[in-house]
Amino acid sequence: MADRRIPAQPTGAAATARPYAFDPFAPGVSDDPYPHFAKLRATNPVYEHPAGFWIVTRHADVVDLLRAAHSVEDDNVTKSRIHALSMMDQDPPDHTRLRRLLTKVFTERAINGLAPLITRLVDEALDRVERAAAEHGQADLVTELAYPLPLLVICDMLGMEADYHWLRTRAEVLAHSLEPVAEPTPELIEAIVTAETELVDRVAAVIEAKRRAPAPAEPDLLTQLIRAEDGGDVLSDEELIAQVVLLYLAGYATTMNLLANGVVALLRHPEQLRLLRERPDLDGNAADELLRYDTSVQYSRRITLAPHEAGGTVLPAGATVLAGLASANRDEEVFGPTAAELRLDRPNARKHVSFGGGPHHCLGAALARLETRIAVGRLVRRFDRLALADDIVWQRLMITRGPVAVPVTV
Repeated sequence: MADRRIPAQPTGAAATARPYAFDPFAPGVSDDPYPHFAKLRATNPVYEHPAGFWIVTRHADVVDLLRAAHSVEDDNVTKSRIHALSMMDQDPPDHTRLRRLLTKVFTERAINGLAPLITRLVDEALDRVERAAAEHGQADLVTELAYPLPLLVICDMLGMEADYHWLRTRAEVLAHSLEPVAEPTPELIEAIVTAETELVDRVAAVIEAKRRAPAPAEPDLLTQLIRAEDGGDVLSDEELIAQVVLLYLAGYATTMNLLANGVVALLRHPEQLRLLRERPDLDGNAADELLRYDTSVQYSRRITLAPHEAGGTVLPAGATVLAGLASANRDEEVFGPTAAELRLDRPNARKHVSFGGGPHHCLGAALARLETRIAVGRLVRRFDRLALADDIVWQRLMITRGPVAVPVTV
């Protein structure tokens, strides 16, 4: 058994509340997990699930866990070689080395330079929305905007063919390898292995072609990664492939869900939607508030390398701990009594932890903010009668959160 200290006694209403037993896999939780997180923060903020993992839900404890020198390495559903080599699943010093090489080309200047491309792609997507609505009476913002936009941006950055329908089907299968599965079915394992093999083969062929091609005047991101060098250190072909696949998985699904979640939140809060239309100066802060209010990544996993104290409880070494990013983003201790509300002018919206923290803070945070700021701002100002056309059905996933579709009238 873990060596646990007695937590500080709660006060007020929480003093008489029984510790809440939470099952993130229960039916209906994915539809709206936030009331469950609120109960955990109030009564059981460092929660040991019967399956053997822990969930930390308060902002201060989540930040401490993310900043601590614990491990992110763990076996995945398929023992995936891509996961094993990607920066997201590496501990220092391997993570430090990979991040240093990627940071050389994933610069703030390079990201800001994508604004004209993103604006053009958003406007093309909004044209598709308008055509679909004219033809069918409504349009799906996931199909027309949220899913193609991040994939097209990533393809353009990497200098790869923008076959985003092909890429989406593989990326959606691979996303299941990030979900906790007690006993994965043979069919799931086979589907993940097949999708990974197909994506690896395509990326490998592109890398080989770029190595043979003459140096372009303005090299794309993948060409820069091939050439990236730090004190004689370069990325191997397998490492290059792993980082490209990581860009697809992390950059596509998370941004797609972020855009979709954000639009749903705005359409459910018409007063905030009006505020955003009237205040373009709020676009940047609105992106962070949408990230805070309904983040697309609900948890970040750590494996403790030493005993770790959180909220008066000592977690043992070797424990699997889920940092509750979505719960921390609505912690009343940080965001006040309006923590559960959407407020686009929230002064401290950027204190959210949607991009993680510590050494594994998301490298693509600036790109996600830029895509959200441009896409959401242009969408709501182009269609002044934008409205939900049907109920929202949410994906049945635990780690990531997003709607299956966002049907709207314009």
